[in-house]
Amino acid sequence: MSQTQLVSPETRPLRAWQRSALARYLATSPRDFLAVATPGAGKTTFALRVAAELLRDRVVDAITVVTPTEHLKYQWAEAAAAAGVALDPEFRNSAGGTSRDYHGIAITYAGVAAHPRLHRNRTENRRMLVILDEIHHAGDAKSWGEGVFEAFEPATRRLALTGTPFRSDDNPIPFVEYVPDAEGAPRSRADHQYGYAEALADTVVRPVVFLAYSGTSNWRTSAGEEISARLGEPLTREQTAMAWRTALDPAGDWMPAVLAAADRRLQSHRDGGMPDAGGLVIATDQTSARAYATLLQRITGVRPAVVLSDEAGASDRIAEFSRSTERWMVAVRMVSEGVDVPRLAVGVYATSASTPLFFAQAIGRFVRSRRPGETASVFVPSVPVLLGLASELEAQRDHVLGKPQRPEEVWNDAELNEANKVKDEPGEQEKAFTSLGADAELDQLIYEGATYSADEEDYLGLPGLLEPDQVRTLLSQRQADWIRKGSPRTGAQARATPATAPPPPPPAERGQSVRERLQTLRKELNTLVALHNHKTRKPHGKIHNELRAHCGGPPVAMATIEQLEERIATLRSWR
Repeated sequence: MSQTQLVSPETRPLRAWQRSALARYLATSPRDFLAVATPGAGKTTFALRVAAELLRDRVVDAITVVTPTEHLKYQWAEAAAAAGVALDPEFRNSAGGTSRDYHGIAITYAGVAAHPRLHRNRTENRRMLVILDEIHHAGDAKSWGEGVFEAFEPATRRLALTGTPFRSDDNPIPFVEYVPDAEGAPRSRADHQYGYAEALADTVVRPVVFLAYSGTSNWRTSAGEEISARLGEPLTREQTAMAWRTALDPAGDWMPAVLAAADRRLQSHRDGGMPDAGGLVIATDQTSARAYATLLQRITGVRPAVVLSDEAGASDRIAEFSRSTERWMVAVRMVSEGVDVPRLAVGVYATSASTPLFFAQAIGRFVRSRRPGETASVFVPSVPVLLGLASELEAQRDHVLGKPQRPEEVWNDAELNEANKVKDEPGEQEKAFTSLGADAELDQLIYEGATYSADEEDYLGLPGLLEPDQVRTLLSQRQADWIRKGSPRTGAQARATPATAPPPPPPAERGQSVRERLQTLRKELNTLVALHNHKTRKPHGKIHNELRAHCGGPPVAMATIEQLEERIATLRSWR
C-alpha cells in the first residue's frame, strides 16, 4: 500500500446529495453501488470521498478508476490529488505496475479491454476499489463489457457512476442490477439518484435556455433535382436529414448567422456578470470543426481553440482553454462527456448526433455552476428530435434491456464512430448530395420544457447572471410582449368581422412585408405546435398533419397568410 498521506475526508465539504449518498453507502457497505447524478453535480467529489473513507478505514488497499477517455484520466488524477488520493494516469499495460507512492491508477475502458487478465491479476492481489466512471460505456461494445467483467469481478468494492441517460439495448452493463419494470422489461436500478431538476432547485447547476434556429435549406440530389425544405416543419426522415445537414454546412449562410448570434450572446454573458464566459461549438467531424473555427475567426477577429482528440496535446489544450479567458473552443466528440470547463456558458450544437445519451453528454458541458445566478445558452437546429430532447432535459432514464425508448425516432449516429477521422475522399452519400445553402432565423426558445417565441434582440442581450425564476419571468414577459406587438389577428377572428367593417389592411401597409408576415405566422404556428407537443407528446409532424387534414392547404412552407392564420386559430381551439 502507498505511503502517501491522505487528507482527512472530513476536511472537504460535501453538497447535500453527496452527504446523503455517502451516508447510504457507509451504512450499507455494498460491494456494488450505482450513483446516477446529473452532469455538474459532483460525482467525482462523491466518489473520491468514498475512496478516501475506504482507504482510511483500510477496507481497501488500492484504487482503479476507469474512464471513457484519455483526457478524463488526467482530470480524475488532478481531482484525486486535491482530495489526498494519489492516482497514476500514466499507467500502461506494458508496464504492468506503478510506483508504490500511488494509491492506484486511472485507465480507460479500452485499456482494460485490451488486457483484462492483467487487471484481474492486479485486482486479485489486493483489496481493490474500482470506480467505473460513466459506467454506460461498459455496454458500448461487447469486448468492453466482457473485459470490465473479467478484470473487476474479484474486486472488493465497485462504485459505478453515470450522469447521462442510459441507452436501451440488449447489452447488460456489468455490475449493474436489473429489476423487471411494470411491463416486465429488465430495468437498471440506481442506489442513489440526483437529477437535473433537483440540482437546479438546489442551485447546484445552471439553468439552460435553448435557442432553436430554423431556416430554409436548399440542396441538389444526385439526379439533379433541387429541393427546398424548412427546418422545424413536418418533413420526411430523409428531408429532415438533408435539411439539417445543409444547415450545418460551413459554406452556407446558416452556420455563420448562428455563430454570430452565439457570439453576441457570449458577449452579453461577459458584460452581464460572467467576464470569463466561454463558448463551445460541437462539430460532427474534424473538417467541419476547422471550417467553423475559420468562421469564428472572421466573426471575432481571434482564432478559437480547436481540439481534435487524435492530435497530440489535445488534453493540454482543453486544460489551457479552461484556465484562460479565450472566447471560443471548437471540438468534435472529445468535449462531449466528462470534461470539466466550468466557464462554458454558450454552446452551439453543430452536429447531427441525436441520441439522448450524446445530447445529454453535450449539454452537460454547460450546466456546471460556479456561482449563484449563472445561466447557460445553447443554440440548436430546430429539428423535432433535438427539440424533444431539449424539452426533456429534466427527465431521468434507466437502462432498459431490449426496449428502445424512442421507437418513433431512431436516428443513425454511426457517424460518431468516424467523428475524429479526417475525411479526404467523399463517400457515396457525399457524392449524391450537394448543399446549395440555408438561411437562419430564431424559431423558438425552450426553457424548463416550455416553449417561447421571441426575436433575436429580445433574448441575446439578456444578462448572464439570472436566477432560474428570473429567467422564467423574463421569458414569460418577452413572450407576452411578442404576442402583443407581433401576433396577428387569426383567421377565426377575421371570419368573425362584420361584413360592414372595412377589410384589414394588407401586410405591407401594417409595416410588414409579405415575407415578414409569413415568417411571423410560421414562428407563431411552430411555437403553438411545440406547446401542443409538450402537452400531448404527439410528434410535431403529426400535429402539423392533423392541422392540414382539418384546415386543408399545402405544407407550412407553401401555405398562405390566411391558411396559416386559420391553422393558428384551430390549434388554439384545441388547447
